[in-house]
Amino acid sequence: MIERGLSVSLSQVAPIPLDVKLTCAAGELLALVGPSGSGKSTILRAIAGLYRVKHGRISCNGVAWLDMGDKINLSPQARRIGFVVQNFALFPHLTALENVMEAMTAQPVMERARRARDLIARVHLSGLEGRLPAALSGGQQQRVAVARALAREPNVLLLDEPFSAVDRATRERLYQELAELRRDLAMPVILVTHDFDEASLLADRMCVLFQGKTLQVGAPDDVITRPSSVQVARLVGLKNVFRAGVIKHIPERNVTVIEWRKHILEAHLQSKFSAGAQVAWAVPQGQLVMHESREMHRGEPENLVSGVVASVARLGDNAILSINVGGAKRPPLFMSVPLHVARHNKIEMTSRVTFSMLREGIHLMPPDKNLTADLVMTL
Repeated sequence: MIERGLSVSLSQVAPIPLDVKLTCAAGELLALVGPSGSGKSTILRAIAGLYRVKHGRISCNGVAWLDMGDKINLSPQARRIGFVVQNFALFPHLTALENVMEAMTAQPVMERARRARDLIARVHLSGLEGRLPAALSGGQQQRVAVARALAREPNVLLLDEPFSAVDRATRERLYQELAELRRDLAMPVILVTHDFDEASLLADRMCVLFQGKTLQVGAPDDVITRPSSVQVARLVGLKNVFRAGVIKHIPERNVTVIEWRKHILEAHLQSKFSAGAQVAWAVPQGQLVMHESREMHRGEPENLVSGVVASVARLGDNAILSINVGGAKRPPLFMSVPLHVARHNKIEMTSRVTFSMLREGIHLMPPDKNLTADLVMTL
């Protein structure tokens, strides 16, 4: 249990399965990520005291909010939570200022208007205090909702997909504003999102959930590039997930050697997998480097592999290639290259391409029976 911050342990089989353990320190932003139905919003409601679980314990700054064993279950009011929901839930008949003041039940009446104006200025809405929600844009309504949540002087700030109701341009501005705002927040902040890019941009740590269960918690970059399982790799959007066999470890070079489709590849040292073991492995597209033929003489490239392009798809300024390595019957490898590089090298379907897999990007995981299509050679 952490001394300052939030500690959550929830479990039940039905009606909504939960097996969750997480902590969030004061001043930290923790993102809960996972597909629809993974229990993200239910966890927030349990923390806020709006949903009662069968078994669990929640404490904040050393105070138990929920302890089913000791029959402790503080009311939402006693927990003092700041909660921003997807549709913002502003009172339509109250102005922006009045909406913020509604959350100030603990403040002296004479202080509420001044304090509310300060919070509205803090979320960049000065001059709009007198507008009704219908006269505000989606992004402005979201800012009012954040100001109202902060007006409670909360112990914890909960954000339930707060950017889902606004367009992309507005969302990117709000990302910057939340990043600026949270520098001054000395409380745990928990963000629910299904967008891993959003979580990577905003969060100090992310918690990956699936069907109510905590699968992995860690820094966003660690979770995305070092998933604990094939399931997590799939959830975070890693496309290049295959099977291989471990040949050996070379500790003095900080290298683990694997065999994949008759290719001998070097990965960074991962000695917990024994020589001869079958493993799953993943490599992010950003760890693949395309080579031109004239570059081949410039030293020995890492993990040199070649294959045949099966498809080329444009995505913005990039070309997404699917590449058959070891035959068209096996799952392809995906690679992203700048569009101008694809054009310069005349890359199209049936082109043969050569590329390197950077050893630091090759991550090993326990084997998964669902990767049967990528059979491993006998070592």
